[in-house]
Amino acid sequence: METAQFETDLSLFKYDNLEQLPPEYRELEADERTERIEAALDELGDDVVILGHNYQRREIVEHADFVGDSYQLSKEAANADAEYVIFGGVTFMAESADIITDDDQSVILPSMEASCPMAGMAEALQVDAAWAELTAALDGEEDIVPITYMNSYADLKAFCAEQGGLVCTSSNAADAFEYAFEKGDKVLFLPDKHLGTNTAHQLGIEDEIVEWDPWDPEGVSAEAAVDNDVILWEGYCQVHERFTAEHVEQIRADHPDANVVVHPECRREVVEAADVVGSTATITETVENADPGETWAIGTEIHLTNHLDRWHPEVEVLPLCGEACMDCNAMRQIDPNYLCWVLEELLEGRERNVIEVAPEEKELAQVALDRMLEI
Repeated sequence: METAQFETDLSLFKYDNLEQLPPEYRELEADERTERIEAALDELGDDVVILGHNYQRREIVEHADFVGDSYQLSKEAANADAEYVIFGGVTFMAESADIITDDDQSVILPSMEASCPMAGMAEALQVDAAWAELTAALDGEEDIVPITYMNSYADLKAFCAEQGGLVCTSSNAADAFEYAFEKGDKVLFLPDKHLGTNTAHQLGIEDEIVEWDPWDPEGVSAEAAVDNDVILWEGYCQVHERFTAEHVEQIRADHPDANVVVHPECRREVVEAADVVGSTATITETVENADPGETWAIGTEIHLTNHLDRWHPEVEVLPLCGEACMDCNAMRQIDPNYLCWVLEELLEGRERNVIEVAPEEKELAQVALDRMLEI
């Protein structure tokens, strides 16, 4: 069995340089905060670029130079000449930006608390131990190829590269599966079991999947798991898993003319009930291309739904379920007060909350990304 050649740690303890918001920034009024953010941006000029993920609140997005999904934003950062990249997103997104930007660019995550729960469900230390079980169960008779969703930490991307695997996005997961089956006999897909399930259905191999939790003593054993072609890690997005088929039924009952578009991180029954399934980019494009007067119910995080409603008043945009059902706790941690703080610190020559992937992890994670780009 191959093992990771770099040292890793649980993500919670990986970035011990991250700091909390100073007390003097915690009670800023909105008007003062906005004025100070705009003043700092004017002074910093082209030295800084702000990236706003689709799931960020309006107070972040309105200051962003680019708004989009995680990998799209990382590419924008790489194409920018800015010395400082401020990522309004979560930790794994800032890591991805650090991987593909130049070494002389600093990636800053405004809040130390913005850590994606789904990424935390599959950390490299955990996966390494589970990988040992799987490969022992196969006993060298067949090859297994790991695929990690973009929503994972850099060291897991590096682990997958070292084991011959790759990264995927929600848009190219099917291509990643096909690549993996060309290279090996079985696929370990992590961390999102729902995206894995939906991808397997897309490829017509839904009868060849198993969900596997290596720490469940009453669950599927490693020996039983490897009897299947696709092994799905027991992970999920806490926002998208909350959507149910009943939500789709209710929205159609309340709005008979409504169309439904959902993210492929949703449960299989929700995806089956929807009219359109796709990434945040696909969801955005669906509303952008809608005819005036159409109604679209959105099955993803509430802030993107709110943005689309605001950006496209000619289309009736509805949340698929209530606001409490779809708010991402991790994204919420990027408070605009934090944005004000890190910008004003840059004015004083101080870089706060810099996300820097270790060189050996960065090199391997880039390999996993390059394999994705090849497909």
